[in-house]
Amino acid sequence: MSKLRNLSGEEIVQIFLSFRFFVDKQRGSHVKIKRIKGDSKQTLVIPLHKELDRGTVSGIYKQGLRYVSEENLKPHFYSD
Repeated sequence: MSKLRNLSGEEIVQIFLSFRFFVDKQRGSHVKIKRIKGDSKQTLVIPLHKELDRGTVSGIYKQGLRYVSEENLKPHFYSD
């Protein structure tokens, strides 16, 4: 069974940058990343903390699944 990895906010930002998201803006310790695909704007907000709670990582993963296929995203968030 796969296990959710412990990730930092910066690691998560780097994961989404590899899927052609870009950093739109930062306010305090949170960064907004975007990707424009056709007519839709795809946006995620990531807290830039050194280690994120598993619930936060899980929530970001679930939100990311709206924009990136599970097949591509899961290997970055889960370890075997």
